[in-house]
Amino acid sequence: MALGAGVLISSVAFELMDEAFRSGGFDAASIGLSLGAILFYVGDQIIEKKGGKHRKRSQGQQAGGSSTAILLGALMDGIPESIAIGVSLLKGGTVGVVMVVAVFLSNIPESLSSASGMQKAGHSRKFILLVWTAVVAISAASSLVGYLLLAGVSGNIIGGIQAFAAGAILTMLASTMMPEAFEEGGAIVGLITTAGFLVSFVLSKLQG
Repeated sequence: MALGAGVLISSVAFELMDEAFRSGGFDAASIGLSLGAILFYVGDQIIEKKGGKHRKRSQGQQAGGSSTAILLGALMDGIPESIAIGVSLLKGGTVGVVMVVAVFLSNIPESLSSASGMQKAGHSRKFILLVWTAVVAISAASSLVGYLLLAGVSGNIIGGIQAFAAGAILTMLASTMMPEAFEEGGAIVGLITTAGFLVSFVLSKLQG
């Protein structure tokens, strides 16, 4: 999870926000980032109160939590990344590739941790497969919608949506992935996060 967090931080900084600024300027980048962060925070608070607080934990902390809230929380976590991929692909090249790789590298440990925790908490394999099948399907649909419906829109809108996704991703990292990675792994996660950041940074420059 720490590696995935580092990868996404780098991608947000060097891919999404750079592109948001180039497309829409300071206003689109700053407004979009703020709105993404605020809306994810509000949604996360609602999910937590409904029983989905520990949806990414690996040691069974999901026990007693709402199955619906866990499912909705997993979907909420994945949609901003998918929208970012779809919108980035409108640029037709390197940004989309780097974002796809970054999301792939971050989602593997995130989903493994969550699936392990849900199993330890007593959720059935059927429920776990349902959760991640739904996440894959809706995330893919989000990317497709972002790609198809936003073709030809203004640079301000494209920049604002990219920044919106960036704000939601950063808030998700700071409020869920990074605290849980530290609690499970200790201080070493700082080094692993940095390694993830470096991987994504190198990818962005090689593609560039």
